[in-house]
Amino acid sequence: MRRFSVAVLVTAAVGSVLTAAPARAAETFANCTATACHFDVPPGSYDVKVVLGGDTASSTSIAGETRRALLPETSVPAGERTARSFTVDVRTPEGEPTGAEGTPGLDLRLGGAAPALADIKVTPARHARRIFLVGDSTVCDQPGDPYSGWGQQLPQYLRKGLSVANHADSGESTVSYLADARLWGTVRPLIRRGDLVLIQLAHNDKTTDEATYRANLETLVAGVREEGGEPVLVTPIVRRWFNSDGTLNNGTALLVNGLGVDHPAVIRSLAAARDVPLIDLTAKTRALVEALGVEGSKALYLYNEKRDNTHTSVHGATVYASLVREELVSRHLVPQGQVRVG
Repeated sequence: MRRFSVAVLVTAAVGSVLTAAPARAAETFANCTATACHFDVPPGSYDVKVVLGGDTASSTSIAGETRRALLPETSVPAGERTARSFTVDVRTPEGEPTGAEGTPGLDLRLGGAAPALADIKVTPARHARRIFLVGDSTVCDQPGDPYSGWGQQLPQYLRKGLSVANHADSGESTVSYLADARLWGTVRPLIRRGDLVLIQLAHNDKTTDEATYRANLETLVAGVREEGGEPVLVTPIVRRWFNSDGTLNNGTALLVNGLGVDHPAVIRSLAAARDVPLIDLTAKTRALVEALGVEGSKALYLYNEKRDNTHTSVHGATVYASLVREELVSRHLVPQGQVRVG
């Protein structure tokens, strides 16, 4: 594939099919329709600048690659234009590391109540900082509805200059993630100085003893630091498993495995011992689920669709991604100016 070294510019009249306009260099790499754009670019980080709006009132969101939310729905009054920018990670496979390769290049899809794209420009992001995600099915880029991992929804909360490289994979434990060359063996060499690496692995460590679980987490932390990255330990999201009194104070909900290993407690202990930033997503999601109650919390998970109290809906993943965003800012891991509010 040709190396992408020039900006791509596509413009269109509102209400008509978008067609590729002459690029600002010798070649045109982009093609857009009324609902989607494709850019023939190799793997890497890319800055995307869009201008939204048209002759009538519009409301546009942008998703990309394997169902990643890249830009939240944005309303623009009739006759006005609004510019927004974000940075996107393009990789192969484009979704889960052990899943299908997907389509080469960068694919973007327009959504929202009344989408209107007036202009789009894609350029290589030369100095983007990346947030790598190491995790399981509750984090990953899920390939199909109604499932969604919180890492799939996180990009919409970030501004230009910060991208999410989601290498979480369904079914993985600390043991399997370290053993598979498509996972840790692929992620570690990609880490650059200054990159964040968020690690949330616990749901599938059902038969991992405490010493092994802790040692595996230490291996991941040490590997990130050796590559110049900054590890961040993340306790797992809770399972929606209520006691009769409306609390989640039980091993199933709070990720205590069959051997009695309290995964969140081990993660907290290791974070303190190794001076690793901690996002206590177990505590955050527990508080939220208990506050919503037995009925209100169903919408966060796939209870109504699948009787699934572990995996999140798009709504739940979006809410949980917002909790991660808040923690990244409050712990000074990401500057306030690089996140979107709301």
